[in-house]
Amino acid sequence: MRKTALVILDGWGAGNQSDENAIYQAQTPFTDSLSSRYPLAHLQASGYAVGLPGGQMGNSEVGHMHLGAGKVIWQDLPRISQAIEKKELAFIPSWIDLMDFCLRHKKPLHLMGLLSDGGVHAHIDHVLGLVDAAVAAGLDDIRLHVFTDGRDTDPQGGVDYIGKLLHHIKPHSQVRVVTVMGRYYAMDRDQRWERTKKAYDLLLHGQADHQVAIENIEEHIKSLYEKGITDEFLEATLCDHKALCIDEGDAVLCWNFRTDRCRQITRALCYGIVEDGVVLESITTNYVTMTRYDVSFDTIPVLFAKENIENTLGEAIASAGLTQLRMAETEKYPHVTYFFNGGRETPFDGEERCVIPSPKVATYDLQPEMSAFELTAEAKRRVKEDRPDFLCLNFANPDMVGHTGDFAAVIKAVETVDGCAQDLIETLLEEDYQIFLTADHGNADFMVNEDGSPNTAHTTNLVPVWSIARSNPLSIHDGSLCDIATWVKECLGIC
Repeated sequence: MRKTALVILDGWGAGNQSDENAIYQAQTPFTDSLSSRYPLAHLQASGYAVGLPGGQMGNSEVGHMHLGAGKVIWQDLPRISQAIEKKELAFIPSWIDLMDFCLRHKKPLHLMGLLSDGGVHAHIDHVLGLVDAAVAAGLDDIRLHVFTDGRDTDPQGGVDYIGKLLHHIKPHSQVRVVTVMGRYYAMDRDQRWERTKKAYDLLLHGQADHQVAIENIEEHIKSLYEKGITDEFLEATLCDHKALCIDEGDAVLCWNFRTDRCRQITRALCYGIVEDGVVLESITTNYVTMTRYDVSFDTIPVLFAKENIENTLGEAIASAGLTQLRMAETEKYPHVTYFFNGGRETPFDGEERCVIPSPKVATYDLQPEMSAFELTAEAKRRVKEDRPDFLCLNFANPDMVGHTGDFAAVIKAVETVDGCAQDLIETLLEEDYQIFLTADHGNADFMVNEDGSPNTAHTTNLVPVWSIARSNPLSIHDGSLCDIATWVKECLGIC
């Protein structure tokens, strides 16, 4: 048995050596030196290799799930798309109950979620399909609440998605767009409750920065672009009368399928929030989510139940009686725990967890170092003192700063992680660990679009993996993220 570490450089893809690649443009002496000293391979982290449609970019949730599962897990995106395409919603009990509720009680159906074809948290085709299915069920009052993306898609692509949505619903007078706002507010996941309150106040009370007739919404969004306000940060906009916002007794469906970024707004609406001086009272609604956002939300029906993932790497390590430590800063803590364990919230026997708080800044280009230095220092201490048999650690910077589109800040983030990875790996080598240094998907490897605009989305590039050890590093080969689990098991002497 050889103690093993998996160090994940989040968003560090293997892109072209070009001006658009922040990793290539950065000063990264440590990672640059690895290929001449240790085995290097490249892994698929997108499309079919990680259970997504062909050509679909990977993401942190999917990447960590496959790093931990060791096999292809078909994701919610293709599963839901297939159900909608085959018109199978009409056979899903929670959908049937939702339609019946609206019809019997003459209640409106509010559909809310991310309007995007990024496929990371949601997909525009899903909401179009939900609208069609609700119309087919006979509903005569369907109200849409749109969260614009700009993070997993072009920062100014939202106006086109709005246009596509409006074109789709034009034949249906019973369908209307009531509110529009950026995901920065509606989809916060880092306990910035003041952002969640902004979304809550718009959705329930119509408290908006702007009130614009829906026929003028596209021009309004373009005017915000001209002021430097991109989709992610789109200010709260009311497109209809306040009386059409979510009210007591209404039906609500959140169409996001990824679980992490609609937890806070769901908690606020269904259970209420009293946090950091922010008080948001729950309201009584017939609330349904596309997937199970949190195990504690057990009173909320879901359309697509989670498929159990068994025999994960974490489970195998625990079954062998070995110890493991999972570490990340706040932004990626769920990924090295919940997602790496295949959607399991509870730690395995012998599994310790450590989270370092992410900095409280508006956007991470303001502090591209994030909490990498603190994370590294604590990891070094834990490795020396606790000597876990397996360490899984995530450096969030290339991905989280990459999403800001600030090229200079991304270079700083990459350089920070290069130095921190060196510092940590030197300690791991002193303790005779076998180390796999890799990524979950690309991001920082392509930062500028052909038209010169910032690219804030992930990439479909391969990701590197280095096998690092003081002596006899494990031989590795090109493959996919799923191969990591097999290599770790081999080093740990488990099957």
